[in-house]
Amino acid sequence: MTRKLQAGRRGPKSGKTKSVVVFLHGYGADGADLLGLADPLAPHLPDTLFVAPDAPEPCSGNPFGRQWFSIPWLDGSTDAEAAAGLDLAARDVNAFLDDLLEETGVTPLKMAVIGFSQGTMMALQVIPRRAKPIAGIVGFSGRLLQPEKLAAEAVSKPPVLLLHGDADPMVPFADMGLAADTLVAAGFETYAHVMKGTGHGIAPDGLSVALGFLKDCLERA
Repeated sequence: MTRKLQAGRRGPKSGKTKSVVVFLHGYGADGADLLGLADPLAPHLPDTLFVAPDAPEPCSGNPFGRQWFSIPWLDGSTDAEAAAGLDLAARDVNAFLDDLLEETGVTPLKMAVIGFSQGTMMALQVIPRRAKPIAGIVGFSGRLLQPEKLAAEAVSKPPVLLLHGDADPMVPFADMGLAADTLVAAGFETYAHVMKGTGHGIAPDGLSVALGFLKDCLERA
């Protein structure tokens, strides 16, 4: 059983959908929080549909936002509840991506996923375990969950770009290096960019690097 995710959209500037970028938002936010990134990206990716689903659950720590799964140290949930929520949300995201590919008719290699914070955790959890690789993963300010399982469970290995502010007070900057090391060891083509002086957010230099990565990944296929 999966939960159907509601999503905001920005259509391709050209009017023709040849590629898709999916945004996965952070804990306590919603899809609209990242969909605005389509504005600076769209002129450079004119054939791209941008889609930003809302996480399936109301956020325990922010009643106005959403969450992919609970976070024990923020909302008092148990580790078991968080793990179960992660598994359930992974199924939701997989179903959402499958439906989106079928609806648009694009191939997986013409889809990229951009995550922020908890959305990055979801992207790194879900995408490597999908049967067919997508064009690429962009992960801002997140971490790799269950790193000890990645090498054994990774089915597809798209290129990954990790970006993190070195002044992040929410998700430690060191988590980027830990994730990158694990991804490289598991055979992923992995890139990293430090957003200097940036806290828990997306700096202009990071978005510029992400755009270059997206253009390269989406134009490969």
